[in-house]
Amino acid sequence: MSQKLVEAYSVTDPYALRAAFGRFATGVVAVTYEADGVRYGMTANSFTSVSLDPALALVAVKRTSRAREFLETGHYTVNVLAEEQLDTGLHFAGRPGGPEVEWVTTGRSPRIAGALAYFECEPWATYDGGDHVLVVGRVTAFGEGSGAAEAAPLVFFEGAWRRLAAGACA
Repeated sequence: MSQKLVEAYSVTDPYALRAAFGRFATGVVAVTYEADGVRYGMTANSFTSVSLDPALALVAVKRTSRAREFLETGHYTVNVLAEEQLDTGLHFAGRPGGPEVEWVTTGRSPRIAGALAYFECEPWATYDGGDHVLVVGRVTAFGEGSGAAEAAPLVFFEGAWRRLAAGACA
C-alpha cells in the first residue's frame, strides 16, 4: 500500500488553515433570538452537543458578531436547518433575498418553522475561542420538526452549501 504525501502548511496562513478546516463537513444551524421585540438570527456551522446531564450545547460565535453579547446573556434557539432551508441559512449569513423566514414563537425565544430540530437555550458559560467566543447554553426545551425523520440536513463542506448523499456506510 503506497502512502500519499500530505501537503504541510504554516499555521500562520489563515487561508490554508480555513481550507483545511473546511475539509470537515458540518451541519448548518441558525441561532435565533429576540431583542426589543425584534427577531434576529445568525448562521453557524460550529455547533455541538456537550453534555446530556446537564443538557448543554455549544455554538461558536465570531467575537465581533452583534449576536455574541445577546447569546451570552439571553435566551436563544439553535435551529438545525434542513437542506430545503438554504435561503434561511443565507438570510442569517447576511445574504437575504429568499422568502420571508417563517417563525414559531411559542417558546422562550423564537425558532424557525421547518427546522429538523431545535434547542432552546439559556446561557451557561462562555470561553475564549480566539477570534470566536464559545457559548455553552443549557438546553431548556427541544424538539424535532414534523417530517424530520425523512428530511435531510443542510451541510457545509469546502466553503460551499451541500446536500447529504443518500445511502449509509457499512
